Amino acid sequence: MPRFSVIVPAYRVQAYLHACLDSVLNQSFKDHEVVVVDDCSPDSCGSIADEYAVRDPRVTVVHLPDNSGLGPARNAGIARATGDYLLFLDGDDTFAPEALQTIADRLEATGGPDVLVYDYTRTYWSGESVRNVLSHHLAETGPDSFRLADRPELLKILMVVWNKAYRRAFVEAEGFTFPPGYYEDTPWTYPVLMAAGSIAVLDTVCVEYRQRRRGNILSTTTHRHFDVFDQYDRVFAFIDARPELSVWRPVIFRRMLDHFSTLFTSRGRLPRGSRARFFRRARAHCRRYRTPGASVPRRTRLRHSLLRLGAHRTYRALWAAQRLGGRVGRAIAATRRAVRAAVLQAHYRVQLRLPVRGRDAVFAAYWHRGYTCSPAALEAAARTLVPGLRTAWICRPQDAHTVPEGTRVLHPGTAAYWTALARSKYLVNNVNFDRRLVKRRGQVLLQTHHGTPLKTMGTDLLQYPAAAGNMDFAQLMRNVDKWDYSLSANQHSTLVWERTYPSGCTTLEYGSPRNDVFHRADPAGTARLRTLLGVPEGSTALLYAPTHRDYRRAQRHPLDLERLLRVLGPRFVVLARAHYLDVPASGHARHPGIIDVSGHPSVEELCLASDGLITDYSSLMFDYVNLDRPVVLHLEDQQAYEAARGMYFDPASFPPGAVARDQEELHEIFTTDHWRGPRSAQRRAAFRARFCPYDDGHAAERVVRRVFLGETPGLPGAAPLTGPGHTGVPRQVPVREFTDG
Repeated sequence: MPRFSVIVPAYRVQAYLHACLDSVLNQSFKDHEVVVVDDCSPDSCGSIADEYAVRDPRVTVVHLPDNSGLGPARNAGIARATGDYLLFLDGDDTFAPEALQTIADRLEATGGPDVLVYDYTRTYWSGESVRNVLSHHLAETGPDSFRLADRPELLKILMVVWNKAYRRAFVEAEGFTFPPGYYEDTPWTYPVLMAAGSIAVLDTVCVEYRQRRRGNILSTTTHRHFDVFDQYDRVFAFIDARPELSVWRPVIFRRMLDHFSTLFTSRGRLPRGSRARFFRRARAHCRRYRTPGASVPRRTRLRHSLLRLGAHRTYRALWAAQRLGGRVGRAIAATRRAVRAAVLQAHYRVQLRLPVRGRDAVFAAYWHRGYTCSPAALEAAARTLVPGLRTAWICRPQDAHTVPEGTRVLHPGTAAYWTALARSKYLVNNVNFDRRLVKRRGQVLLQTHHGTPLKTMGTDLLQYPAAAGNMDFAQLMRNVDKWDYSLSANQHSTLVWERTYPSGCTTLEYGSPRNDVFHRADPAGTARLRTLLGVPEGSTALLYAPTHRDYRRAQRHPLDLERLLRVLGPRFVVLARAHYLDVPASGHARHPGIIDVSGHPSVEELCLASDGLITDYSSLMFDYVNLDRPVVLHLEDQQAYEAARGMYFDPASFPPGAVARDQEELHEIFTTDHWRGPRSAQRRAAFRARFCPYDDGHAAERVVRRVFLGETPGLPGAAPLTGPGHTGVPRQVPVREFTDG
């Protein structure tokens, strides 16, 4: 008997059925069966399902003689199911990676409840993915399992069948089946939740709910939307048959009115001329099932009252007025924003006429994120080395806590922000400032960049439109012309920056300030970092930090971390770090050996806390080798990545450590200990000698003395690495400075 029976009704979803079934069969959790119900589909759904059944014995296909709708199709699937738990997945939706393993783990942890409710995302044809806005109701707090009375807020979550797992014995004992018609989920989900002896929740996205542009039955204009009335008749009949459930009658009554209101006001559902009849049916249901007692928010009381009264014309008039008011409100808000922007720009123009403040410096990084990267290292060094310097950091309000005391916080788009840009002498960033920045005589702009370039940058992206997107190259060149200094970590970077960002600025080939911290870290501090991150004592921590894929809209970890940990064993943990442009993949944080560190403000601290790095095309590899710790490259999609983005050299031909072309090869690298063997150490040493000749812990000091203090002779030179943990690669290379153009 399998653990799960996944029931997939299929009708006119031939374009999506392959993805649906692949998402089930490719799960790492294999103890499941798939029952595909071909609801007499006129397209190729039946033959597609049969092909899968031939290839995989876990797939069973039921062919219905006539099209009967979702409800009867699901009933046919239930009749053939043999699993402990029933899961439902519509033929155009998909399971998230590791969904079944995550569901199985949660069921075991909660003692096998009757129902498990899990989360979902809505995925759109554009590639956009939006998580359920009510996901906070699935917080795994309190008892592992409970009754609906303990958490009635679960009724607010989308009342569908496919975001839950049902114990089959419970379903059979209660005799639950689906009715025919539209909105068949309603008389299933409400009774199931009310009758369940135990419910558990899972705060992880398990289903990707496809929002089709066309073909979704709920967006189809038809009289079948009137089926909703019959479905609520069935819900109340279920309650009336069980007196102990009468306490839920007021709640379901209110939910019914909300459902009617939503359907009535949804465009494209009710046929023209049918709204008055729909309203009369709604009024009849209000009178038939009215049960006072459930609290109603003030904003919905009027709507419910009008439904009960059958005031169709008044309801439509207020609905139209509300829509008009919304448009007016948005217009007023847009006008206010425009006026505010104009006032701020006028303020900026006034500030540009006032003297530059020679003791003020403004720093920023990564489009106003927190205190990080080389600008942060330079800000800290400048506060120490430059007498009387007043520093400010531009960041979003949510990142203000990362800025150290003594440094002023500026929020983008405020008057203080524009004042600082207009009057500060020093402007430091690892990306470009606002395009409206006017570079004044007497101001000094330092561009630090953010890492050694492996992937193509700047004007080289003209050859890679997929990666360039809507980049305005003319504006980019206007921004570049404002630079006074361009910071470079090595000769390779210098050659790239000068070609891809052509300007007359001065290149400072001084090293990477953000790497200075690697040369000052102490074991006690590293131990504290590991404790704060939750790394168990005695464990080997691997930092996994993949880069962004320009050729993908949906960003997922290219590596199956759960599989990797099963190979590595219990003494390993993975610190999973998503790229700042991406959203962390769902489900990974649930594994006890995976610590999601995507929200940690400092990637440098994560490097210090780890024992090795797994990455792909990220510039982090150039920084990490300063620690002289193992680096493993996972280059499974190199051909696709290089075609979309381009690279300045093949990382496999000159890597900082072992290279894996697929997951199996990665497993072999770790099981044979090749990842930290002598060959990997030799590669790492050569890589560091080429790309980190100036990284000695004094890069920030060199830059500050040159840019802020005007010192050129006697700058602290790069010295060889010494001490524990370093191989002593020669580093006595004179720092270089020269003007481009």
